[in-house]
Amino acid sequence: MNTVPHYWRLSIFYLLYFSSVGTLVPYWALYLKALGFNAIAIGELIAIIMATKIIAPNIWGWIGDHTGKHIVLVRICSLLTVICFSGVLLGQSYLWLALIMGVYSFFWNAALPQFEAVTIAHLGTQAHRYSHIRLWGSIGFIITVVLFGWLFEQISITLLPIFLIGLFSSIWLMSLLVPEKATTQHAVSTHSFYQILKQPSVIALFLSCFLIQLSHGPYYIFYSIYLEDYGYPRDLIGQLWALGVIAEIGVFLVMHRLLTHYSLKYLIILSLAITSGRWLLIGYYVESLPILVFAQLLHAASYALYHGVAMQFIRQNFTDRYLGRAQGLYNSLGFGAGTTVGSLISGYTWENIGAQGSYLWASLICGIAILISWQWLEG
Repeated sequence: MNTVPHYWRLSIFYLLYFSSVGTLVPYWALYLKALGFNAIAIGELIAIIMATKIIAPNIWGWIGDHTGKHIVLVRICSLLTVICFSGVLLGQSYLWLALIMGVYSFFWNAALPQFEAVTIAHLGTQAHRYSHIRLWGSIGFIITVVLFGWLFEQISITLLPIFLIGLFSSIWLMSLLVPEKATTQHAVSTHSFYQILKQPSVIALFLSCFLIQLSHGPYYIFYSIYLEDYGYPRDLIGQLWALGVIAEIGVFLVMHRLLTHYSLKYLIILSLAITSGRWLLIGYYVESLPILVFAQLLHAASYALYHGVAMQFIRQNFTDRYLGRAQGLYNSLGFGAGTTVGSLISGYTWENIGAQGSYLWASLICGIAILISWQWLEG
């Protein structure tokens, strides 16, 4: 492990970044609900955060690949995240929060793809060790989701923005300690970036990534609200979120072995099939805590397995000089466009056809992704 250059600096950045995710994702919807917003407004406000992932990673990825200054961009984006997000302290109207969410997330969503490029550059020929660094992000998520689940049973959730500002500030400070690493040009491709993108297998991967993230809409936006409506306390809700990420860590620890024994196509189809079943369990068995616990363990497939396979696929198909743009596109199509569309759809379906209908369509979306992967994905 210690043979990876700057292992701890890279790992601590992931720990802090995903600590902020573990604070924002499970509790921001509850914060907005506490401010009096309905399901449609909550879905729209959170969709704004996701929508900037469609644009921001591609813009900053292009800049990063052309300048080679990926960590400098991470520092700039992290600092501007702190400054812009602080605006939530100045107002609580729908239009003001929509503006702040759009501006701050333009920078927040750009930092991680560039840092992924930095990490891969530092790993060099040890790319299979990526999951050993990324798992620290999962640990950070667990710490904050459990901590704040307990804390918001004791204090008002309206204090959430203060804690997020502190976490965003720590991310910026940590970015100052991570050195730049120039990308090497191993196996320089004779194909342009867009020629690689037009390959059917690459299209299939990115389309599957879009669909699996789209299916997460009801989960990311309304899972905490769903459980709270059925009487689950916030500390237990936080523990259920954490349980999913604990399962995620387990997969990250063995990912390098899975990648050497099974094809990427098989693993991505497996992750999609498990995810489809997971949404049905959450949607139709919310009153059963044992089934909810089991469904959370399936997060090992619906995020960790899928993400690990996607990262390996990107590494195999895109040379170093395209890493920034490839990471940007992966984030913008999946975590950006997919999650944005999923958030918007789930806001309206939750309001009009209810929770079970929302999770049903999420399950069906995964089924479509399975067909696409089966037909066109290679590797």
